[in-house]
Amino acid sequence: MAVNRCIEAGGNIRPLAPFVAEVVDVDARRVDDAAFAAIYQAWLQWPVLRLRGQALEDSDLQAFSRRFGALEYAPMGLISDAERAKIANPFVATISNIVANGRPIGGLGAAEAAWHTDMSYIEHPPTASILYALETPPSGGDTHFCDMVAALAALPPALAERARRTRLKHDAAHDSVGKLRPGHRHSPNPVAAPGSVHAMVRRHPENGTEALFLGRRQDAYVDGLPLAESEALLDDIWGYVALPGATWAQQWHPGDMVIWDNRSVMHRRAAFDSSTRRLMRRTQIRAPAAAG
Repeated sequence: MAVNRCIEAGGNIRPLAPFVAEVVDVDARRVDDAAFAAIYQAWLQWPVLRLRGQALEDSDLQAFSRRFGALEYAPMGLISDAERAKIANPFVATISNIVANGRPIGGLGAAEAAWHTDMSYIEHPPTASILYALETPPSGGDTHFCDMVAALAALPPALAERARRTRLKHDAAHDSVGKLRPGHRHSPNPVAAPGSVHAMVRRHPENGTEALFLGRRQDAYVDGLPLAESEALLDDIWGYVALPGATWAQQWHPGDMVIWDNRSVMHRRAAFDSSTRRLMRRTQIRAPAAAG
C-alpha cells in the first residue's frame, strides 16, 4: 500500500515537515495488520510519526510498540538483575517531573534536555522510541527533532568524507539533562568516559539512507584521536546539526503519541515550569544486532 493512501483501519498520512508526518484518525489499540504495515512504511519515509487523540493504558502502549520489534529495557544505569527484577514494568519508562511522597515518579525532571539519540551508548542502540503524553504543561516541554540525514548532506564534502572514516565513543555515564546515571562516576575527560563506539555515519538497513550518528555532545570522543583534535572535529560537525529547515517541534497535548527512528533523527526537550505537571510514558524498540 502506498503510504500516501488511506490506511485501511481509517485515517491518512499527513506530512508536517520533510521528515515528519501525522497519522490521522487511527486508534493505536485497533490497528489491524494491513493498517500497521502502512504505518510502518510511512515511518520508513517520515522517521517521526505522530498519532493524536490516543487513550492508552501502559499495556496498550506496550502492545503497539512491540509491533515495531522486540522491546528494549528502559535505561536504568548500572543496576543489578535483582534491582531490575523489582521494577514492575522494565519496558515502559515514566518521564515526569511529578514528585509523590517526596520522591520523583519518573526521570529527567523539568530541565532542558540536550540533543541526543536514545541509548546510543550501548552496543546495539534502540531502533525506535515511542513517547506518549498523559499530562502536559500549559507551555514548554516541547520535544524538538532534527534530521540527521539532512545534517550529513549539509557537511562540506571533505568533512563528510572524514566523518565516514570516523568512529565515535558515546558517553554512557550521563543522561540527556547532564546528570550521572545510577552506578556511574564522573570521568576526568571524554577519553576515559565509558560507552560504546559506533561509526559516525551509518546506513539505514531498511530504507538505505545515510545519516550522522552522534548521540550527544557531552563527553563524546573520536576514537583514536588526541583529545584536542577530537573536540575540534566534533565541534565542526555539530555545527551542521539542527540547521534551519531540518528541525521540527512537537507541542504536546494529552493523548499524543510520537514514534521516531533513532537511526535518522535526534531529539531534545525544552525546559518547562517545574511547578506544572508533565507525565509521559516511553517505550523503546531493540535494534536488530545486524543493524550495528
